[in-house]
Amino acid sequence: MPPTSYAILGTGALGGFYGARLERAGNPVHFLLRSDYEHVRRHGLRVESKDGDFHLPRVRAFRDVADMPPCDVAVVTWKATQNHLLPALLPQVLKPDGVVLVLQNGLGGEAAAARATPGHRVFGGLCFICSNRVGPGHIRHLDYGSVRMGEFAADGRPVGIADTLRGIGADFQRAGIDVGLMEDLPLARWEKLVWNIPFNGLSVVLDADTSALIADPDALALVEGLMAEVVRGAAACGRTIPADFIGRMLKMTREMTPYRASMKIDYDEKRPMEVEAIHGAPLRAAAAAGVDLPLLRALYYQLKFLGSRMGAAS
Repeated sequence: MPPTSYAILGTGALGGFYGARLERAGNPVHFLLRSDYEHVRRHGLRVESKDGDFHLPRVRAFRDVADMPPCDVAVVTWKATQNHLLPALLPQVLKPDGVVLVLQNGLGGEAAAARATPGHRVFGGLCFICSNRVGPGHIRHLDYGSVRMGEFAADGRPVGIADTLRGIGADFQRAGIDVGLMEDLPLARWEKLVWNIPFNGLSVVLDADTSALIADPDALALVEGLMAEVVRGAAACGRTIPADFIGRMLKMTREMTPYRASMKIDYDEKRPMEVEAIHGAPLRAAAAAGVDLPLLRALYYQLKFLGSRMGAAS
């Protein structure tokens, strides 16, 4: 049986890292690139990693999905701000029985992929990784790297773990990536938001990296307040986050390598920020369930204001 083929839509800090690891492990991986296309086609992909540096000198690089072969798994790793491109691009890279794996922050990515590819199964993954694209075809992996994966259901119900998902998980494991498979994808998304909402948003508003936010008592109070609100929002939406989860997230952040969150990088480089996916969507979900989250609402408005001032709110 031939190895599973992958299409990477978004060869940045996530797609470049995970795609390169899969290719190195023996899976045929096809990378969609924009600005890095010529460099990667000529020089390949370079990964600096805490787990060991490596270089892929030859990469299946494409500038246009029309030139890409249909693949078994299409992995969406670009920012949620680009999901308006899914209907035009995603179906072209899928085999008739192909599936989609959405590796994005926030809420709504799987639903957008499902709308773009009716009849195809959609899975979601949550990446716990500190990595940055530091140059053309150059990824720097600082810390962590695990992925949790589950299947999307339009009605939000927990579903079982399909053999297809087990196969994808096994490919990632062979590539040296720690993988957890789960039945309740929405719960995992809310759990990830416990970290993403405060640290991504406050990194922009307070102009600070993770170590500064966790070390300062006033910033930490905001972090903890936002985390508590996310737990309340999840509960309103039918998902119970364990009582010790906030403490575990704070401990993890204290121990991690100081890190400039992805939203902070986007803001500093004047790129669109994932405000709607990370902050707006959960705020609206909680409101629809009858719960107001005032700290999150204030942070959301501040981020929208800052984004609009540089013409990059999204």
